[in-house]
Amino acid sequence: VHTMHACKNVGGVDRGLRFALGGSLIALALLTLGAAEGAALGVIALIAGTIFLATSLVGFCPLYLPLKISTGKPKAS
Repeated sequence: VHTMHACKNVGGVDRGLRFALGGSLIALALLTLGAAEGAALGVIALIAGTIFLATSLVGFCPLYLPLKISTGKPKAS
């Protein structure tokens, strides 16, 4: 039985960097850049931070697919 699921393409170091960057961008957006008040730069930083955090947590980056990039461990055959 073949199930349709996305394979993980974000490795450990990449995930850690994404998590740190995502959390930092979210904090910056909310505390300094005025995301809560609707400031454009703050909202952009909030969105980018959320994307980095989400891709870190799930271990998958859709942008890597067309670029054929994977920072994860190669699958054993």
